[in-house]
Amino acid sequence: MLYRFNSRATPPFVMLEVHARQMFDIIGKAPAPKGVITVEQMPAAIAALESAMQREAANVHNDDDYAVEGHDNEAEKHHIGIRQRGAPLLHMLKDSLADKKDVTWEV
Repeated sequence: MLYRFNSRATPPFVMLEVHARQMFDIIGKAPAPKGVITVEQMPAAIAALESAMQREAANVHNDDDYAVEGHDNEAEKHHIGIRQRGAPLLHMLKDSLADKKDVTWEV
């Protein structure tokens, strides 16, 4: 299933359900078939996404029990995490906040 995110301030984008649910969890929204992030809710959602991205960047090796700091792990070079998956939503939220436009989603 795909979630489609819309805003009058930016072009729409789609996200796989599993990734959209992760974003909803981060920003504190229920993964309903339809929803809205209001302009008033955006500063907290932006802060939550940026915080999650920073935590992930600081904890690169947490999923690897055998990791050694500073090693060159091929899997880490190709890891797609919150920073990459959340970037479209983060940009949409920032642009929408600047234009004072709500962000909506639907399945």
